[in-house]
Amino acid sequence: MSKGITSKSEDYSQWYNELVTKADLAEHSAVRGCMVIKPYGYSIWEKMQAALDKMFKDTGHTNAYFPLFIPKSFFSKEASHVEGFATECAVVTHYRLKNDGNGNIIVDEEAKLEEELIVRPTSETIIWNTYRGWIQSYRDLPILVNQWANVVRWEMRTRLFLRTAEFLWQEGHTAHATSQEAIEEAEKMLEVYADFAENWLAVPVVKGVKTPNERFAGAVETYCIEALMQDGKALQAGTSHFLGQNFAKAFDVKFTSKEGKLDYVWATSWGVSTRLMGALIMAHSDDSGLVLPPKLAPIQVVIVPIYKGEEELGKITEVADSLVAQLKQKGISVKYDDRETQRPGFKFAEYELKGVPVRVAIGGRDLENGTAELARRDTKSKETVNREGLAERIEGLLVEIQDNIYQKALRFREEKTTEVNSYEEFKKVLDEKGGFVSAHWDGTPETEQRIKEETKATIRCIPLNNKAEDGVCIVTGQPSPQRVLFARAY
Repeated sequence: MSKGITSKSEDYSQWYNELVTKADLAEHSAVRGCMVIKPYGYSIWEKMQAALDKMFKDTGHTNAYFPLFIPKSFFSKEASHVEGFATECAVVTHYRLKNDGNGNIIVDEEAKLEEELIVRPTSETIIWNTYRGWIQSYRDLPILVNQWANVVRWEMRTRLFLRTAEFLWQEGHTAHATSQEAIEEAEKMLEVYADFAENWLAVPVVKGVKTPNERFAGAVETYCIEALMQDGKALQAGTSHFLGQNFAKAFDVKFTSKEGKLDYVWATSWGVSTRLMGALIMAHSDDSGLVLPPKLAPIQVVIVPIYKGEEELGKITEVADSLVAQLKQKGISVKYDDRETQRPGFKFAEYELKGVPVRVAIGGRDLENGTAELARRDTKSKETVNREGLAERIEGLLVEIQDNIYQKALRFREEKTTEVNSYEEFKKVLDEKGGFVSAHWDGTPETEQRIKEETKATIRCIPLNNKAEDGVCIVTGQPSPQRVLFARAY
């Protein structure tokens, strides 16, 4: 195949960009900063969606849909929220085009909207304005709603999947009668995200809370899962927010409690996006292409015939059809590639690039011997195996590959997590080793900002399972009760 990609050790950023396009996941569109997700890439996203959607429904949530456009006045009702998103908003000001008489299409200046509309960067405002009509009493609570949607955040520097002006995501928005219920909901959804990341994406994550500086705009507390990519940079893989009563107060959403008292509703919001596609690629893939965990691979098994002449192909096809039927019966997605237009070597390279977990090759000698060649993408190992019981063997192998990919990523993260006790050591580790750096911090936004400006590293989270440990801040020498996790990040 003429689809060689740059080595990730040579230029990680270039490797990533080439891999996304050459593996047919996505491409840049005619609209600056936006992407076209191609069928193969969208198939992976659909598998992510299906798994997450089931998890949401299993935890009592239902899907709904809210408008793409949000009146500008809604944003000004929650001050910190508008401040957090103001620089990223796309604004609709007119509703009509016209011909200028010279064959040019121009905006009709007379068709100006009375109130500008914001293309949703996130939906808290429109949803809480809606909830005001849904909630009167404690009997109306909780509301556990999720929406699958697209959002627009006008990014200046974009990268496919990781940061685009428009992206796909889900956003959960729930309403509760007590703060305790809302906090439990936010924590529950964090667990759902961590479960999905580790058991589907095969990406180990650190669960934690964000510092006030890094919180979602309008949140009281932001919970997050942080993952480590192979270049030693962190990636925020999902967030869950306890919003307190901020949005209920901004949109006057009150309810009558069991005791007959009028109070504001408590809220959460939580979301993951197509950024998870970036995590999937960067956490596992290699210089030969994608390495997909079997649970998310659009094609889990590919069968390639190696034959001389039509007669031999016919016999191999009979064997392959039987294996395809057995695998499908087990719920395994399988493709038999008998294209005559491409040679087996081309096909091998193509499926390696696309990250197909298991490849089966059957040739003339295999017909005689009752064997097949079995190759796995994660380790690149291959062996000749007996065809009897092959479907069962592949079924077990897919489970083994899923676990192996996770364990490899976990070992990498453990090797790239370093405790430091001085600012000099902190900077040295960031520059020479990368990864997560565990260090004491004095808890002030000023110190956090200084570290960010001087090193480009941010506090990724304060881990939830953190152990208390008295120490001193690496920068100011002030007392610190625990370590926090720093990294340079996407």
